[in-house]
Amino acid sequence: MIVVTGATGQLGRLVVRHLLELVPADQLAVVVRDRARATHPAEHGITVRTADHDIPESLIDAFQPGDRVLLVSGNQLGRRLAQHDAVIQAAKTADVALLAYTSILGGPATRFVIADDHQATEHAIEQSGLPFTFLRNGWYTENYTTQLPHVLARGTVIGTADGHSRLATATRDDYAAAAAAVLAGTGHENMTYELSGDRSWSLHEYAAELSRHAGENITYQQVSAVDYQRMLSAAGLPDAMLPVFVDTEDAIARGELATVTGDLSRLIDRPTTPLPAAIKTQLATAGQ
Repeated sequence: MIVVTGATGQLGRLVVRHLLELVPADQLAVVVRDRARATHPAEHGITVRTADHDIPESLIDAFQPGDRVLLVSGNQLGRRLAQHDAVIQAAKTADVALLAYTSILGGPATRFVIADDHQATEHAIEQSGLPFTFLRNGWYTENYTTQLPHVLARGTVIGTADGHSRLATATRDDYAAAAAAVLAGTGHENMTYELSGDRSWSLHEYAAELSRHAGENITYQQVSAVDYQRMLSAAGLPDAMLPVFVDTEDAIARGELATVTGDLSRLIDRPTTPLPAAIKTQLATAGQ
């Protein structure tokens, strides 16, 4: 079986959709916390297994010998490392054939807070002795494009990084297609893939591209870390997350999310989604 954890999340459900194009549904299983949310997999005849990553004993029957498992990284800082460890131990006990993990671009070379849990998880997987694949995902284009309604309302893209700082983003669907290709394919054992978009772009270029598609004058505005945190707080972000966002902006300024390797386009056998296409899609979704 190919097994996807976090299959009702934004990335996981896209991985499942791509897998359905590659293998029969009866060869797929998903691990979810709430069975009621797994309507799409169930409708297609995919096996639904329930488990809670916060309750290690619930994972006892989540995996079977020979399964090829995708551990989709959690999004709860402070909790996800323990959650990942629970999945790794369950996968080791079950003697799965492959444990793939969605990590962070650059792996051990990265120097920002969000990367810490990824680095620790990679180490734990290596220590487990299981065959693994590290899918080191770069930044999602959606981290920017989903903010378009707010950007258009104020006429600016805002951050603390210099406007010439670059990112090599890809869409969530691009990364999902790569994960599906690895899970359904062969020869990926003990491999590490640095995944990112085919072309990097600067924040000034992003604002200019957005202006072109939206028909409005959008600029990039660099602000201080203090002002940035104040704006994020006013937008409703928890105080504990404010330094994390500023730290990530510093990583962007250092170019840690600008690496272009070509691994992603090779895995999905097509070019990654260009920034203009992602902007156009998001504007259409937003009714602009």
